[in-house]
Order: sequence, then structure tokens, then C-alpha cells
Amino acid sequence: FHRGYYIRARAVDHCVQDFLLKTQSYPRTQILSLGAGLDSLYFRLKDMGLLHHTVMYEVDFPNVARQKATLIKTTKELSALVGDTEGERLGVTTAFSGEDYKLLEVDLSELSKLSTALKEAGLDNEVPTLFIAEVVLTYLENSRSDALIQWAAEHFSQACFLLYEQMHPEDSFGRVMQQHFSQLNSALHSLSQYPDCEAQQRRFFEKGWTECSVMDMNEFFTCCIPENEQQRVQSLEPFDEYEEWHLKCSHYFVLTASKGMEPSWTPLLSSMTVPHHHGPVRIVGSINALACEVRSEASGLRRYGHHSALITPNVILTTGGFGEENGQHCRMRNFHVLIKHAGYWKAGCVKKENHDKRWDERLYHTVSCLSSSLALVVGGRTSPNAALGMLWLKFPKTCNDSDPNDITVELVSLQPAAEPFALRWRHSTTEVIFKGEKYLFIYGGRSAVQPVLGDWYFLHTPEISCTVIPVEGPVPEGRHSHSACSWKGGVLIAGGLGAAEQPLGSVFFLREAEHGFQWQTVETHPPLIPRYSHTAHVHDGKLLLVGGVWLHSFSVPGITVIDLITGLCLDYTISVEHLEWPLMLHNHSSVFLPNEKELLLIGGGGNCFSFGTHLNPKPVSLSLRNILT
Repeated sequence: FHRGYYIRARAVDHCVQDFLLKTQSYPRTQILSLGAGLDSLYFRLKDMGLLHHTVMYEVDFPNVARQKATLIKTTKELSALVGDTEGERLGVTTAFSGEDYKLLEVDLSELSKLSTALKEAGLDNEVPTLFIAEVVLTYLENSRSDALIQWAAEHFSQACFLLYEQMHPEDSFGRVMQQHFSQLNSALHSLSQYPDCEAQQRRFFEKGWTECSVMDMNEFFTCCIPENEQQRVQSLEPFDEYEEWHLKCSHYFVLTASKGMEPSWTPLLSSMTVPHHHGPVRIVGSINALACEVRSEASGLRRYGHHSALITPNVILTTGGFGEENGQHCRMRNFHVLIKHAGYWKAGCVKKENHDKRWDERLYHTVSCLSSSLALVVGGRTSPNAALGMLWLKFPKTCNDSDPNDITVELVSLQPAAEPFALRWRHSTTEVIFKGEKYLFIYGGRSAVQPVLGDWYFLHTPEISCTVIPVEGPVPEGRHSHSACSWKGGVLIAGGLGAAEQPLGSVFFLREAEHGFQWQTVETHPPLIPRYSHTAHVHDGKLLLVGGVWLHSFSVPGITVIDLITGLCLDYTISVEHLEWPLMLHNHSSVFLPNEKELLLIGGGGNCFSFGTHLNPKPVSLSLRNILT
């Protein structure tokens, strides 16, 4: 929430201050804020000394404008900034009037009344004027908002327009967003006709504007905010909601348009600190997502930030994460198991022994199965600055034919449990082989102190002793929320989120060498689109990347197949037409069933800004037979 509203305010301030700077040589300028609400923009600009020759007009419904006028009159600091107010009301629609501040009570959908009211209040259509519409026009019918945009272009000789709104209604986040506003009886009308940046840009050109630039908020944050300010924001508070932050930013845009301005007003282009390029997304096919038939209650699998491990070929254990228990959202205390029997899955809640003080309701941990009855839990967190250590999970060897609700898992602490290398989350733990011996390779992640880790450790199994093994080659940059898969005795690392909170597109293979291991870059063509919060599996020389988050606002990741011999990288979309609910493919877990060539997706989802929390309600099956032949 904090970052989401920060980026909105930052974008508006950025463009408004650029307008004031570029027009400071004019004797007079104007700003017209449409649907201004209780926005404090005028008072902030006035306090900063930026309105020497600028008059600001604000328009909103009569009840809102009157409420704001009362607040100004009864608040000493605000009335002092406005200065001497004009005692005589300038027309029946003026709720408040100062020398350089006019507050009008008009319904924006009534364009003729708006035009008349503004004229009566002194708005001059020959003076450079900036129009601001900050999440306003989308609540109007498209015919009325289009007419307002066209009216501004036709009636003002030197005009600029700043628009901030939602976009991308078609993907899962967009569907949750639309549902939220529909429940508030505040439908977002613009989305149907203008669903993306390109459509909004065409809209403004067609309505008479000669210059128009638009970018989503991920691009704005990366390209228009100086690096030191990005770092300041990222370090303000404990933060671990990267997926939600990037998804929110990919569903909002900022647009600037102008006409008659000399020189042209392009605050988004002229202030870019780095070039921003979207690599091509080359879709070669589609895979149907089908809701899994589970013959018992599976609500305990509604969670994210968890881990699912294949204990035996037919048994999947899911632990941790954030989800829903007893009708409440919380960090998950219960373990759940899926058992495949006679072609269908049975789900159940696992009984735990010695769990009260040992599990700690962790998220973003790993679970590594060392045998059919023993697994090691490494890391995870409770709050965003409380990392956890290691635990053994012991379960019965004969759970294939068990009733899921009859399975008992024993939790056993390691001594010492909180080895420094284990105090991390969003990391990976992968089995590797060196000189015939098995090790667990712990890599990357983040900690309470370091937002990104790039170190690694080898744990010899089964006694879990830390072992030093030489590693050569170019060291990958630190990352978390990456994927890691065992392959040929080594490990494949793909994607992740880097130190600048930017997704990574690199793939590395840590392979066994003569005296240790060696990092080796896996070249892909076309280049892998940077992503994180995905899952991954290897089958028959192919690396499968499943879901995740990338900064391409126009699509969401599906399945990417990388041929590890040729480097060929192919992207497939996931079709959700057979699902009755939005499918969010981040913070999920996935299990690959090689005999069936089937992917089972468990959980996933998260907070959708102020629109509510979405948790995928059921496991989802993806058949990969057609792409793995």
C-alpha cells in the first residue's frame, strides 16, 4: 500500500513540476484538476513556492467541493497558504475562491456546465493549461470522458494533459481489480475500450492531441526516478511483497499529452534515466489449465509462499505459507498432503508432533526429501525481518495408501538449528553430487540484514555438516525468488530478483569439475525474459519454468521450455478458459509427475493492492505431453 500510493503521488508531482518548470517563462499558467477530491496538491506546490504565476482550479461533485472548502476555512495552515479569499462568490458553482486557487462544484459528466463554470471562474483558454485526471475519467461513460479529452484539445490553444488510471483487465490481477470496483458499484468504464497503454495513446491522438507518451508504473519507477531515490524508498521499511508491488505497477499507467506547446511537453521521455526495452514475447502455443478433482476438502491448499514436496511418486506434502485457516487469513500452521489413489487425488490435514514451538508458521522456506520418510526444512521467515533455521520432518514410510488425515509428521529440531547459512528465505536448496557423495546446495535468497544474498553452502547428507567445496567460474549476481533444479549432479539456477529489485533473465549451471564445481552460463535464444517467483523442473534435457512475475505488463508468464542442449527458448501461454476463477501463477508451488508428463500447480496468489487477497482455490493440472514429445 505504501509503495503503491507513493508511486502514484510521485508520478503526478513529477509531471506537474515539469510543467511548471517548462512554462516558467510565461507570464501566466493554469492547472485544472478534474475530480480533485481532497487532494492537497495545490497546498504542497504553494508551500514549495512553485505557484508564482499559476492559478489552480479544482473541480468535483458539490458535496465533495463543499466539504473541502469547509476544511480549508477551518484549518489555519491551509487558509494561510491560500491567503486573502475573495469575499464575493464567482458564480453559483464556486465553493471556494482565492487569488490563485478556485474550487468548483460541478459534475464532470456535464461538459457544458463545466465549461461555463470554468469560464465564470476566470479560466483562460489562451493560457498554457495543464489538465490533471488522477483515476477520474474511468468512472465516466467512455463517450463522456472522450468528449472531455477532445474538448480540452479543441478549446485550449496551449494544453497539456496528465492521466493516471488502471489498465489490463484481462489477466488474473485485472479480474480481481475489476471485481473489486464492481462490488463498490464503481465500474471502470475505460478498461473495455482502452485496456492498455497503446489504446490510451491512440485515444489521445484521435481526440486532437499532437504529443502523447505513456508508460506503466514499473517503467516509471525504473526509468523516471533517480537511483538514489529508488534506494531510499526500498530501504524505508521491512518489505517482502515484491510480486504484489510489481503486479500493481503493471496495472496502472501514467500518460502525458500536449498540443500547441513550444517546445513540446514530454516529461516522461525527457526525464528517463535509463532506456527501457521490452524484449519480445514469442508465444508458440498454449496449454490448458484444468482444475484438479480432489475427492476431499482441499481448502488448506489455498495459500502462497509455501512449499510442496513429492515425498513418494503419489504423495505430495505442502507446508507453510500464508493462507486461510478457520475462515481467517494467517500464516499457515497446518501441513496438508495430497495422495493419488485410483486416478484421483485425496487431500487431508496432517497431524504434527512436537510442532508448537518448532514450526513457527514459516513462509518462503525449502523442503528437501532425503528419503521416503525424511525431509529437511531450511530457512523461511515469520515477519519480513525474522528468519528461521532448520528442522527435520519425519513421516511414515507407508503413507501411499493411508488416509491423508491419518498421516503424522514428526518435527525434530537440529542442533544448532539456527546456523547462519540457514537464516534466509526466498532461497533454494538443491541436491548435488560430488565424487559420488550427496550434498544439499543452499544458494541465494535474502535475510533480515541483506535484501539479496549471493552466497552458497554445501551440506553433506545425511548428517547435515557444512562442507567447503571449491567453486570456479563467473559468480552469478545475488538473487532471491529464483528457481533451482538438480541436473546431471549439478544445479540449474534460473531468473530471480536482483539487488535493484529488477527481475533477472540469466540461467547458470553449477556443474561438477575435477576439483569441485564450476559456474557455467547457459545461453538461451531468444534470450530468456527476466522473471522471478516462478517454479522449475527438468525433464529429458529440458528446463521448464512455470509462471512467475515479469515486468511485461501486456502478458503474464506461462510455461517456458529451454532446451539445455541447443539453448532454444520457447514460451507457451496457459489458457484459463476452463477455470471459473482467476489463476495467479506467483508464490505457488508445482510438482512434476514424469510418468504422466503432468504439472500439478498448488496454491499461489497474494494481496492485490487494495482490491483484496486472492488465493487460488484448487490445485491445477497442466498436461505437457504435447510440448515434451
